[in-house]
Amino acid sequence: MFKNRENTISLLIVLLFGCILFFIGTDGFTAYTAETARVNQLLKEKPTFPDVILEDSKGREYSFTEFENKYVFITFIYTDCATVCPQLEFNMGQVYKLLPKKYIGEDIVFLSISFDPERDDPATLERYQNAFGADGETWRMARILDPLELNTLLENFGVIVIPDGLGNFTHNSAFYLVDKKGKLVEVMDFTEVEAAAEKVESILDSEQVRE
Repeated sequence: MFKNRENTISLLIVLLFGCILFFIGTDGFTAYTAETARVNQLLKEKPTFPDVILEDSKGREYSFTEFENKYVFITFIYTDCATVCPQLEFNMGQVYKLLPKKYIGEDIVFLSISFDPERDDPATLERYQNAFGADGETWRMARILDPLELNTLLENFGVIVIPDGLGNFTHNSAFYLVDKKGKLVEVMDFTEVEAAAEKVESILDSEQVRE
């Protein structure tokens, strides 16, 4: 009888210890996957967008300060992607359409950034943006030519890009929202279009009230 009790107590201790480890390892039961943990860490750190030089689909070059005093809704893509990128950009277009028109261009701009600058030249980006209805102004597609600047941005924003040696990349995907000061404020599931639009609209509404 005592032996059974000892075994039960030992089992309970092991289970309790396991739960504690799981709680710590999952950031309070919230990070069940590496991607969730990555997003949680980003939202905790809230990195500032580095002042990189962008070249857009019209061949214009400018720094990220071009969008100063505006929120920027961002995706990271490459145009030869035949898997997640087309859906990512289509969903981005849906968020764009769901937001009140009064905010578009005035309080927020949309920006798709290619991490394949060698192939995604302005002409290629122009064709790609036309396919998704981006206007090149309030929704721009651009590349970053400086490899160091590009790598710094991807690292700061937790964007994982792994070339497969055949011209394609394995990469994670999300919606990123940067505030008027260039600080990351939200990372959203790109498959949850309505939730993302509601979140962004709520932030913009709150911003307008404060002003």
